[in-house]
Amino acid sequence: MPSYPVSTVSTPDGQVNVLQITDLHLSSHLPASADDISSEVAFCQYSFEAIIKQALSKEIRCDLIIVTGDLVNKVDPTIYDHIFTVLEKTGIPFACIAGNHDVTDEMGEDLPFYQRTLIARAADPRLLNRHLIESEYWQLLLLDSSITGKVEGKVNATDIDWVCKQLAACTKPALIALHHHVLPVDSEWIDSHMAENAKQFWQHIAPFKQLKVITNGHTHQEQMRHHQGVTVYSTPSTCYQFKPFEDDFAYDKQARPGYRWLQLANNGKVASWVERLDT
Repeated sequence: MPSYPVSTVSTPDGQVNVLQITDLHLSSHLPASADDISSEVAFCQYSFEAIIKQALSKEIRCDLIIVTGDLVNKVDPTIYDHIFTVLEKTGIPFACIAGNHDVTDEMGEDLPFYQRTLIARAADPRLLNRHLIESEYWQLLLLDSSITGKVEGKVNATDIDWVCKQLAACTKPALIALHHHVLPVDSEWIDSHMAENAKQFWQHIAPFKQLKVITNGHTHQEQMRHHQGVTVYSTPSTCYQFKPFEDDFAYDKQARPGYRWLQLANNGKVASWVERLDT
């Protein structure tokens, strides 16, 4: 059984196949079946485990699983225990970082968002920050962009400094994973909750041409953009999806739960695609 957190990944061909899952939003540690998914709570629980099962049944070899935040919908150690148990049972190295829901509870979920009360919570100690995973040909840098008690995020100065030091010290192709998006996705309501210092973040990482990929969660949708020579991916939630390009909050009821594959080749090239949960 790989120890947690993983810090090195070794593969026979030097390629690293990364499974990214994000925005699980679990509210319970109890299992749910396909016959009992009428509620959002049960659906999120079921789809998380169904996605793990589906992704790992594919012909592609999975070398690493990265969970990019919002593991829970309400902070509860027993839910993290369940998530970690499911991931540990795969036998595949994995790493988890925090999202806003991992450090913030929302009171009054039946109310419109702006009327809810946000309560700061301490992050589970198993959620990582400033964490390096190295393979023979790649370096993966994991950041915690969450702010306790808030929905928006930030890559704080200490984290930016750490990233720059890692990139200055190693010329391997690099990937950064974090929860909040650092480029707008052209949806006004969610863009008001992105990493609030994204401009400064991009200014500091601009000199490092080996940075190839940034991947995030938070937006509950699939997007790909390019900025400063970096490919930036937003990845669907394993649960419910947000409607893209909408200025007001809206669910995308046609989009199924999803996950992302990132193939990090031994020549520095990247291939990435999203798959959706089978109906």
